[in-house]
Amino acid sequence: MILENLENKMASSIEYFEKELQTIRTSRANPTMLENIFIDAYGAKTPLNQLGNISTPDSSMLTIQVWDVSLIKSIENSILESNLGINPQIDGALVRLPIPKLSEERRSELSKIASQYAENSKVSIRNIRRDFIEIKKREKKDSLLSEDELKKFLSEAQNYTDKYVTNIDKILEQKKSDIMKV
Repeated sequence: MILENLENKMASSIEYFEKELQTIRTSRANPTMLENIFIDAYGAKTPLNQLGNISTPDSSMLTIQVWDVSLIKSIENSILESNLGINPQIDGALVRLPIPKLSEERRSELSKIASQYAENSKVSIRNIRRDFIEIKKREKKDSLLSEDELKKFLSEAQNYTDKYVTNIDKILEQKKSDIMKV
């Protein structure tokens, strides 16, 4: 039971890591690049994807069909401030986002950001392991668990940790190769 909880938490940590990586742009246009952009709209920070239809007409362009034209200026400013390196082009209620080719310098910056996300996920995985080990050590201290059961759990927890850290490394390498592709 507790091992299932351990694995579920580690799996959700991997899912979060993959979502973070989707926000890092490669040389292809992808609507998920805009997921972390929030617009001051209607008195609240609103996700960009709730203010219009985002589409990908080709691999080097994103378009946003904005539903409320009065928000165009706010959307434009938020995209410019987002550190994506994209300059929006306004055409009525349509915002065009041409995705420029990445320079070698920018590719290496994005690789470093991806590596940082990976390291944060590994720390998260290790923290999950530590928390579950603490629970088991308390059970041992309260005589609810034998020494052998504790050792078995420690070994299995380490196996799960190794498996998920290896998984993070594989995902990171794939993302880095996508970033470095010209």
